[in-house]
Amino acid sequence: MIGIRPRKLPEVLTEEEQDRLLNQPNPRWVTGERNLALLRLMLDTGLRLSEATELRWKNVDLRTGKIEVKEGKGGKDRILWCGELTLEWLRSWRQRQREEAGERLDHAFTAMSGDTLGNPLDNRYVQDMVPRYAERAGIEKRVTPHTLRHTFATDLLNETGNIRMVQKALGHAQLSSTMIYTHIADADLEEALKGLRE
Repeated sequence: MIGIRPRKLPEVLTEEEQDRLLNQPNPRWVTGERNLALLRLMLDTGLRLSEATELRWKNVDLRTGKIEVKEGKGGKDRILWCGELTLEWLRSWRQRQREEAGERLDHAFTAMSGDTLGNPLDNRYVQDMVPRYAERAGIEKRVTPHTLRHTFATDLLNETGNIRMVQKALGHAQLSSTMIYTHIADADLEEALKGLRE
């Protein structure tokens, strides 16, 4: 039921925490540039971890920022768009990936060394990378790849006020799955209002 508040709201990152997280990968290193492009894309589009690691370049329009998610959860396709800054990092990363690998690779985010060069990035690697960067950034929350998706959804709802748009962007079959984000927005509002007269 919508009226019942869930016991545990998912953690989301503030804008300042997002900036600190994105400052951790060093783009001078090939893996740093890849990781930065990946983090930016996940924060910008709300991709699930497996959707990000399985993303192929043929489904990314580097002119318009259109991202085609093929067979997301439940076998559903959906269309997303990323912002200009993320798009610039994706363009830069694709060029560098090609130069480093010596060939065009199918997947957007790949291993870049040894026998696994060109293989899709391992989910476990990203699951270890995100909290490691968060810790380095001094973020005291528990941060996982799914936290980036929660953050995207909350930011989109706060920006648009449109829960159906959030549902479509996340690829949720049921609106009830998306309603959790209205509770996060309510909790933020409650905190803001309580602090207003302090």
